[in-house]
Amino acid sequence: MLRHYVCFFTAVAAVLCVAILVLPASAQFETRQISPLARTPISIALADFDHDGRVDLATACFWTNQVAVLLGNGNGTFQVPVYYPVGRAPESVVVADLNHDGNPDLAVSGEGTSTGIISILLGNGDGTFRSAPDAVLDADPSSVAVGDFNGDHIPDLIVVDTPYISVLLGNGDGTFQPPIDLHFAPAPVIGIGDFNGDGKLDVAAAVQSGFASTVTIFLGNGDGTFQLGASYDIGADPLSVAVADFRHVGILDLAIADGSGVQILLGNGDGTFGPAVNYGGTQGLAIAAGDFNRDGNLDMAVTGFSVITEVVGLLWGNGDGTFQPMKTYALGNQGGVALAAEDFNGDHQLDLATLGTPSGIVVLLNTGVVSFSPITPLSFPAQRVGTTSTSQSVTLTNTATTTLNISSITETSSQFNMTTTCGSSVAPGANCTFTVSFQPQSKGGHSGIISIRDSASTKPQVIELTGVATVVSVSPAKLDFGSQAIGTQSQPQSVTVTNHGTTALNFSNIQIGDNFEFRQINNCGTQIAPGASCKIAVTFAPFQLGKEGGHLTVSDDGGASPQTVFVSGTGT
Repeated sequence: MLRHYVCFFTAVAAVLCVAILVLPASAQFETRQISPLARTPISIALADFDHDGRVDLATACFWTNQVAVLLGNGNGTFQVPVYYPVGRAPESVVVADLNHDGNPDLAVSGEGTSTGIISILLGNGDGTFRSAPDAVLDADPSSVAVGDFNGDHIPDLIVVDTPYISVLLGNGDGTFQPPIDLHFAPAPVIGIGDFNGDGKLDVAAAVQSGFASTVTIFLGNGDGTFQLGASYDIGADPLSVAVADFRHVGILDLAIADGSGVQILLGNGDGTFGPAVNYGGTQGLAIAAGDFNRDGNLDMAVTGFSVITEVVGLLWGNGDGTFQPMKTYALGNQGGVALAAEDFNGDHQLDLATLGTPSGIVVLLNTGVVSFSPITPLSFPAQRVGTTSTSQSVTLTNTATTTLNISSITETSSQFNMTTTCGSSVAPGANCTFTVSFQPQSKGGHSGIISIRDSASTKPQVIELTGVATVVSVSPAKLDFGSQAIGTQSQPQSVTVTNHGTTALNFSNIQIGDNFEFRQINNCGTQIAPGASCKIAVTFAPFQLGKEGGHLTVSDDGGASPQTVFVSGTGT
């Protein structure tokens, strides 16, 4: 069997050669888990923090001044995050063994009391961390990366702390020497690698200044300082840089995610690069290189936007520095400003982790030749207990040239009902469907998993199911008061709230809080009995011209709270 060797430069400037079996395969992705986090995580670092052979994750949480650590379960999901305090407004986190004890440590950019800092968290080897002395900077940092910039085999840090790019040489015990500042502004995004083959780390700094966007090369002197190299025009607003050998020739190339897609600059091996070649398809945010379809060639994954939809875009590498047109996967209300590639479920295929909206870690598992549409979990809106929702469907397609064999299909929750047209096999290019309805028997949130064991992977494919159930009905779902003269009040319209449960329904709040032109009174009190109903009378009293809208919200303990009724009217 043909075997290729692909070499990647690690963060400490060693070269890691990985043997890759070249198998005929494709690559598809499905959302495995969205792990909620404190507000606004904006970077990702991966390592095995507790030495259990599973990939763990750390992310900086900007608004809460923390770094979150999530230990991996080995199946593409993560445990509940543990938070550690760091400097103010952390934007970037990297991982390396900073004190040479064999445990991964964390370096997190942030603001100190009077200047910028890098918070250092030393790993204990069991997935927990302890604080160490901060590394002090001359300005506030926006990003941090790790590499050996003076050849002593001790991890150093390189920081974008505008108006500088700063190198902090490591002492090998988790502490660092004062920063070596290189003036560079405005703030760039950077990539590091040995671009001229002299064994010293260099830096590519991509930046937009005014109407121009460029990437500038700084050649390392081997002591933490740099010489100015050439600059190259690129597309607008660069946001992320990846460094890799796309041609299997031992020369590093650049891939830059920007407002027009992905820019590829092929290296000449002497610290210079060819002109940028643009691969569009999405507005690029974050970028990661990897062999996602296991053909021996490096591919590119990029998060971004296509029109108004958040997507992950994939560029299949041809092995000669060129790429096929971008293929995009719609992520709905997900997407992210960070992206990392790793095998999260141990099936020897590269998966993706990105940052979602609302705040959370989104894991996209590489399902090989099995394509799912949609790729996101099936999420059912509020459904009354004892009733059946409208069905939702997922299509499975076999994108391989050989038959997909299915050994089992299971569904884990009695709250959902699943039927499928998928039998024991799916022909090449053919598809089958899973049709699911939500049939809750108890109030509150419910989840389930459809697990498909097939010949595409050693791990099962999964379709996640979520839904929320309630014993409360609110009718009607909206009120329209039509036209109403300014300074007058409409006749009341009625909303009925009914408790379909077997226990009393308790109310915590009933209000119209977002538009004072609508008012409500009710006879619900704080509780209604099983099977009982109460009434809410809503009126419209406009004090300005034009269309007005608001929301009547009913907060209770019946599940799926709050219930919402949209109210509207026009002041004349």
